[in-house]
Amino acid sequence: MFSKLPSKLLRTSNSFNKTSDNQIVTTVLQRLYSNNVVVIGGGAMGSSVAYWLKEKSSKSSQNVNVTVIEKDPTYSKCSTALSVGGIRQQFSVPENIQMSLFGARFIQNLKERFGPEADISYMPYGYLILASEKGAPQLDQNFQLQTKLGATNTLLSKRQLQERFPWLNVDDVELGCLGCDKEGWFDPWGLLSLLKRGAAGKGATFVQGEIVDFVFGVSGEPQGVKVRLPSKEEQTLQFDSCVLAAGAESGKIAKLARIGLGSGGLAVPLPVEKRKRFVYRFDSQGTKAPPLRSPLTIDFTGAYFRNDGVSYIGGASPKPEDEPTTENLDVDFDFFDRYLWTLLANRIPAFESLKVKGAWGGYYEYNTFDENGIIGGHNVYKNLYFATGFSGHGIQQSPAVGLAIAELLLHGKFQTIDLSRLGFDRLITHKPLYETEIY
Repeated sequence: MFSKLPSKLLRTSNSFNKTSDNQIVTTVLQRLYSNNVVVIGGGAMGSSVAYWLKEKSSKSSQNVNVTVIEKDPTYSKCSTALSVGGIRQQFSVPENIQMSLFGARFIQNLKERFGPEADISYMPYGYLILASEKGAPQLDQNFQLQTKLGATNTLLSKRQLQERFPWLNVDDVELGCLGCDKEGWFDPWGLLSLLKRGAAGKGATFVQGEIVDFVFGVSGEPQGVKVRLPSKEEQTLQFDSCVLAAGAESGKIAKLARIGLGSGGLAVPLPVEKRKRFVYRFDSQGTKAPPLRSPLTIDFTGAYFRNDGVSYIGGASPKPEDEPTTENLDVDFDFFDRYLWTLLANRIPAFESLKVKGAWGGYYEYNTFDENGIIGGHNVYKNLYFATGFSGHGIQQSPAVGLAIAELLLHGKFQTIDLSRLGFDRLITHKPLYETEIY
């Protein structure tokens, strides 16, 4: 691998456009050492992988050089930066519950890990997931599993929901599950910044560049990546192991490694693609509006809302036939008027009278196979690992996934949470892990 780049190259700016910086990068990229790990993608997931690799390798006296390649260090289109930033244990897949519990502990101990100034504006106001009569048995079953694994959630009947949340219309609601001390939301940019700074402080190198191809050895395994720098120069960076954590771009980059384009074990593609989602900010003009510390509420229609200061934000996934195009992040305000508003107003009568103040679009790294993360090694390439496909849950799972990948690379197995069922193998054996009564 190569030695640590000068600190000025760690800026999240376009500093690489300078000729002097390009010369430094060119020189450094040509200096190869052993135990090289390249992480493709510098969002929360990639930065977490880098952080944990340096953290754990330093304690085990292993010399691991970590380089993170990020195309856009401003993160203007990054899923992390555009996330709503929620964390909850309300899942039906045990591994997702365990990863979220780990994430909650990670957030609670931020200052111990990153210093007294570490702050991601955590709002521990919980999640409230609602179920119809049809979905109530599954919500109850999910609750039992969550409680068994250590979550502190509460089941609420129709009457209890009405008493506790008088702003809620529960006419067609049968049951609700309310997260308590380990659920809420936070500033995703703040978490990304801490992970990136922590990784860089421990010696990880962050380089601005775009992956344009893989380089293969005589064994047929990838041994390096071709990186296009901001100067348009292309350099080859060799690795011993590579982690693909490129978010919504992961499926496209996997094709560069011939994944899904070959035969035998390479015939199965990485099923991760871009899906565009909208988040709308609005004010309520009605009476009995949800108060400031209301939980993030998810209706059984999939519509959700939460407080955002003195305003609210909300959204919903579209029906499959209404999926928006992904060539840009332009917002479809008509989607709010013709679809989302009706769902929100039915559940919260005060939202019948509201005013949209703004909105933004963001990309999901959508796993078309089962909408859950793909974590672990490839079935053919033994030096290529995945941390992608989280379909909207990545920001809260990033601390646990980064540690899991570090454990695989350093010790050859998961140690903290067994995430074997979320591996690439399930794509080959056709064993999806679906969430049920979870949105």
